[in-house]
Amino acid sequence: MISWFTPALPYGWAYFIATIIDILVIALPVMLAVAMIIYVDRKIWAAMALRRGPNVVGPFGLLQSFADGAKVFLQETIIPAAANRGLFLIAPIITFTVALIAWAVIPFSSFSVVANINVGLLYILAASSLGVYGVILAGWASNSKYPFYSAIRAAAQMVSYEVAIGFVLISVVMWAGSFNLQTIVLAQKGEVLGFINANIFNPLLFPMGIVFLISSMAETSRTPFDLTEAESELVAGYQTEYSSMSFALYWLGEYANVILMCALNATLFWGGWLPPLDLPFLYVIPGTTIGLGLFWLLLKMGICFFVFSWVKATLPRYRYDQLMRLGWKIFLPLSLLFVFLVSGWLMLTRYHPIGA
Repeated sequence: MISWFTPALPYGWAYFIATIIDILVIALPVMLAVAMIIYVDRKIWAAMALRRGPNVVGPFGLLQSFADGAKVFLQETIIPAAANRGLFLIAPIITFTVALIAWAVIPFSSFSVVANINVGLLYILAASSLGVYGVILAGWASNSKYPFYSAIRAAAQMVSYEVAIGFVLISVVMWAGSFNLQTIVLAQKGEVLGFINANIFNPLLFPMGIVFLISSMAETSRTPFDLTEAESELVAGYQTEYSSMSFALYWLGEYANVILMCALNATLFWGGWLPPLDLPFLYVIPGTTIGLGLFWLLLKMGICFFVFSWVKATLPRYRYDQLMRLGWKIFLPLSLLFVFLVSGWLMLTRYHPIGA
């Protein structure tokens, strides 16, 4: 894209404009997807409860999320008198911004990515870890005991499951031999039996794929791990004192994080933009190469999101001690065991899929 602007502009300006366009091409569809994914989420819950779900605003209720957004936008923003005004307002901005910046390194095809950096996976971990600040600041700045309790609980939950996620990612990085997300996707080509493109069918990485999927639900506070919003004890959790657009930013940030986790699941374990099978005709779909990669990635993300909604519609909420026991006593030892198994297998066979 830089070459489009270099004839008329210096390289620095061409690079700047091209980068801004790349960011908007990713950020705007993600924000639109957040609105539509809320609609899809509600439709799936309704179908599983034998209800209709949103069906009035717009054709088939497609504009329901936009109507809800307009309603929230027109409400008054109320700031508690005893709250820390500056931190109270900046906390939801941090949460929503962090949910968007991680998309910079998500690859949509072999060449379609905003920033193809060698430490893309570390960037994802760093960006997702910053989300804790938005939660902690919301609870503390509200100067109310229920939001503060919920913020502490949410921080403990996020940190606990990030430890397990970190060891899961170590197994993936060792197998692929790189922190680059595009390299990790390409390392999954023909991974099993020579024609299945995915780590999810790899006997050494399949359990880690399941652990990552469940941990991503806990990381985004989705049911059955939504202890931060336990209505029977914390009202609405750390968002209790928020209203209007400040509340909406938390709402949108939560769903943006869910979509991001679906993209990471698809990229790390389901072959990313690669088709499920390494067969020539599956690489030939009407459209451009970017469209091809986007088709398979969106399909896998959709399947992952359906699992998220399915779990939310069917499982009851955990107790907090059950939540912590699962993270520290089951997932952490299991992920450590598989780090040992994967490293031992690689040392034993000297297998290196990248060939570097």
